[in-house]
Amino acid sequence: MLTNDNINQLIGIKESYQASDRMMALLFDRGRREALFKRFLALEKDVSYDWFHEYFQDEHADRKVHKQDFTPKSIADVLIKAIGNSGVTLDIAAGTGGMTIRKWWNDCLKETPFSYLPANYMYQCEEMSDRALPFLLFNLLIRGMNATVVHGDVLSRKIKQIYFIQNEKNNHLGFSSLNMLPHNKTVCREFDVHAWLEPELNYIESVEFPKHLRLGGVEG
Repeated sequence: MLTNDNINQLIGIKESYQASDRMMALLFDRGRREALFKRFLALEKDVSYDWFHEYFQDEHADRKVHKQDFTPKSIADVLIKAIGNSGVTLDIAAGTGGMTIRKWWNDCLKETPFSYLPANYMYQCEEMSDRALPFLLFNLLIRGMNATVVHGDVLSRKIKQIYFIQNEKNNHLGFSSLNMLPHNKTVCREFDVHAWLEPELNYIESVEFPKHLRLGGVEG
């Protein structure tokens, strides 16, 4: 199991408060990001749980002001059983992705390594915390998921950015690519965006990026 010191060393920081900014910078460099993934996997091969649950809760969660307590794995498993089978999953206030990871793992176990295809499953996560977001993106990317991540307030629908995580090769052993969705009318309609809080970021890694998400002009 990864320790807090392991995580800081892998990310390349001395103090845990530097983790979120450092992680976010690494995520937008595909070569360095995937090299980092391999270093993590060399130390921890069990991808069935959120490696950052204890790390983030101990070092970064604002329990006093924002009441940030993450769902334990045991409770997540009970909720997932209650949800049942679904090819599409919505995780509101996703944190670092622990609930989504357990749902993804449950989806994997329903099939064999020969029948499981990432393209048959889609996960949508919504999270407001700037600190949690890089860890959430990391967790989705390293596991080769297909997902959208809405970074903003789920109630007011005032959104900073929306990320599209895509397993382009539909390879359950591969990593996903990272893409930013444009701030256009199509995206606003599909994700019920009421206002954008940050400028649009033009960043696309996927070769086969969904064309319908590129339509329309930029809106403030």
